[in-house]
Amino acid sequence: MISVNGLTKIYKSHIRQRNIVKDVLFRKFKEHTAVRKASFSIPQGEFVGFIGPNGAGKTTTLKILAGILHPTEGSVSVLGQNPFDKHHEFLRQIAFIMGQRNQLVWDLPAIDSFDIQKAVYQIDSKSFESTKNTLLEILKCADLVNKPVKTLSLGERMKMELINGLLYQPKIVFLDEPTIGLDIFSQEAIREFIREYQQMYKATVILTSHYLEDVKRLAKRLIIIDHGSIMYDGSLKNIIEQYSTEKRIKITLDELPKEQDIVSIGQPVTYTYPQLVFSVKRTHLPEKIKQIAKQLSFSDLTVEDVSIEEVIRRFFKTPKKPQKTK
Repeated sequence: MISVNGLTKIYKSHIRQRNIVKDVLFRKFKEHTAVRKASFSIPQGEFVGFIGPNGAGKTTTLKILAGILHPTEGSVSVLGQNPFDKHHEFLRQIAFIMGQRNQLVWDLPAIDSFDIQKAVYQIDSKSFESTKNTLLEILKCADLVNKPVKTLSLGERMKMELINGLLYQPKIVFLDEPTIGLDIFSQEAIREFIREYQQMYKATVILTSHYLEDVKRLAKRLIIIDHGSIMYDGSLKNIIEQYSTEKRIKITLDELPKEQDIVSIGQPVTYTYPQLVFSVKRTHLPEKIKQIAKQLSFSDLTVEDVSIEEVIRRFFKTPKKPQKTK
């Protein structure tokens, strides 16, 4: 479905020399490598989380895969085609949805933008109505389509943006920060929608997000990029197991414990009565829970994995070389 081999993208920017003759006739440039020898392949129907720090090369890579940018070096094949050729049949099978870009007509209701999509992508009326109604039902937002876009909240606009970008049932969906700036309720609604859409239409999805909970909840495979190089390409489960060897025990106390009882269990990660949190190695978990039950009086106890954000922080703190092509 997607094949990338030795992908490199170098941007050139003009260096001002503060001399009009030199700036016009003898221009100098500096180079910035946004993507460096990146290689990976993604089969049909896979959901991939594509993450990295700001400026790591995520959006540049997606734009090359979508045919928006031309690579400096390397080869890219999407659906068996060179994306930059921008053949009509290719464009009808991909969608690029960015959380920070508004593709809806601001002053008109979203339904008018939907009609424009229908015309542009030549969607037959029966398929259009069926897909539109299905997507509206999943997001439970049929009441929003006739309201001017400018009157909608950020979360409501993002729902309309997603529907607008998926009306023609693209085979490949590039999602760039789809939940950015949204409240937790809107984030959850968008995640559930993306999951249902991908399962219903068997789409191949590449998701970039700084909200790592998006990636944890949706993707099984993870590609990490840093300074343009692929640093990790594998299962999300494996990287969590590798960089998270402990569990967090969260306790809600129902009476103030003695200090020595807490210390005998271990040094807490946080303690603000009545909330107490311990970090415990997975292998020590059963004995620690028995000890807590014996020494502390509590109303609630939960065991959780270390957050995905902490896992990724640990990954970047560990020295490593770019991962070789599989």
